[in-house]
Amino acid sequence: MSSKASVSGLILLDKPAGVTSCNALFPLRKIFKTRRVGHAGSLDMRASGLIVAAVGRATRLLPFVEAGEKSYTFTAHFGYSTETDEWDGALVAEDSETAPISEEEVQKILPQFIGEIDQIPPDYSAVKLNGKRASDLKRKGREVELKARRIYIRQLECLGKADAPAEISGRIRSSYQFRCDCSKGTYIRSLVRDMAKALGTIGAVSGIRRTRIGHMLVTDAVRPEELNENSLLKPQECMHFPVVEFTDRQVEAVRNGRSISWNGEAIQIEEDAPNLILAVGKDGELKAGCSFEDGKISPKFFLGIDDE
Repeated sequence: MSSKASVSGLILLDKPAGVTSCNALFPLRKIFKTRRVGHAGSLDMRASGLIVAAVGRATRLLPFVEAGEKSYTFTAHFGYSTETDEWDGALVAEDSETAPISEEEVQKILPQFIGEIDQIPPDYSAVKLNGKRASDLKRKGREVELKARRIYIRQLECLGKADAPAEISGRIRSSYQFRCDCSKGTYIRSLVRDMAKALGTIGAVSGIRRTRIGHMLVTDAVRPEELNENSLLKPQECMHFPVVEFTDRQVEAVRNGRSISWNGEAIQIEEDAPNLILAVGKDGELKAGCSFEDGKISPKFFLGIDDE
């Protein structure tokens, strides 16, 4: 087995606004000479911020990355709406009322967006209807009707007044910057649309930036032009799950699908976190993703052999 064939790990990428998630990740296939590249948490082309990419066997870990809570900052512009819910989309409507919306008014509506809420994704989104993306159907002039999804918003904070970007499509009553901690599946564009409705107006968004996925931060990420072989991280270095070290015999046991009675250090699973244990070998390399229950570690999947 060649050393290149066994390359595996995670990369924290800071995607700039204006490029697609796939294009931002494109250099990885060339750098690591593998087609086995995936990512968790796509971002709209206009959005920026953290994407977690995986190379080789580490792609098996992406569902656990994707499940992590996300943090965003963004600016909401109240007073007009667009087809895409973005600040420079095709203008749909402008509010006949032009008086500014106060920060006090904004603060009053925030509690209704905290906790579990139902949210309808934007028409221009990757949500599929009969196998077709809603955004593709809209661009072809088709009407779409997306169903509400249950999401969870833990925190939504108004950071104060904000400036409007250039090339806005409509007349703004007020602009405010926000910070949000939310579950997988939350659309910030839909959140702004619904916040505007609660304020008795309409709205659009700009400057969406994802700053966190789980415990991974955009401040630790690299830009696409900075990607190189040293950008690859061991999953146990950046995923916030318990790590246990296995002997060679224990590695062989989980490879064969057997559970192990655990008498080592106590294993603490965070509340509401997936039941995932990262098992490393004596060489310090990640060998398996496991679960822990009733004093036993059981394999979920094995990562110790490159099966490309």
